[in-house]
Amino acid sequence: MSARTVDWAALRASRQVDAAGTEGLRERKKRLMRQRLSDVATEMFVERGFDAVRVSEIADACGVSEKTVFNYFPTKESLVLDLPDATMAALRTGLADPGVPVVEAMLRILADELGAMTAWLDTQDDPAGAVAAMGRFGALIRATPALRAHQRDMTDQLIAAAARTLAARAGAGRDDPEPWIAATALLGLWQVQHRALRTHMDATLTPESIRAAVTADVRRAARLLDAGLAGFPRTPDARTTDPRTADPRPIDPRPIDPRPTDEQPRTEPADGPA
Repeated sequence: MSARTVDWAALRASRQVDAAGTEGLRERKKRLMRQRLSDVATEMFVERGFDAVRVSEIADACGVSEKTVFNYFPTKESLVLDLPDATMAALRTGLADPGVPVVEAMLRILADELGAMTAWLDTQDDPAGAVAAMGRFGALIRATPALRAHQRDMTDQLIAAAARTLAARAGAGRDDPEPWIAATALLGLWQVQHRALRTHMDATLTPESIRAAVTADVRRAARLLDAGLAGFPRTPDARTTDPRTADPRPIDPRPIDPRPTDEQPRTEPADGPA
């Protein structure tokens, strides 16, 4: 399977919301043009390398101006790595549900994305070739510093959205530390899933076998979070620390000595005894 036989837009964003019957002709034309630009760009990047392809070449291949390309995509990197609205919406909706523990909510979001990807594999005439193409796509990202940086920016956007959602769910301040550490931990599972896909994406395995192996890895990682996040959100009795009342002393990085104070060795200042 060559790069040009892969539906790259569906590969990267298989959870797009079905707009059939709800979008007008103008919206449909814009969506299709956006998909074509992304497909063609990704094909060219995979075949020749990200840095070797100019945006003007992508525009020429699609029969549009370079300005038109940037009207749809603000950067060259976003042509190949874009954050689907459906992913952001699923994150905000799933983590906002007070009836679902936050770790379980994140697992459901990840399971939906993984299920969509393996369903996409099932529709391919050559699943083994599609797996190989996905491997080349991942290799492109890992080999390109600009794409790795863009991917980190996307992760930061997801963490920020998750933190705001969790803060609202807990009745906490948007700058309180608890929602941010919870969001960072939960989005760590997203990264675990991507790494597990890289590990288990094997052309000899069925899509269902790949899904099962990846799911097992993600749930193993999630068990590490269960204890720490099981009680989140608690009653929002803590607010953002007031710098006027906070202890100004830095945190001592040394392990706590369990012995009574009078039995602990005396520690002299760095400059020696006074």
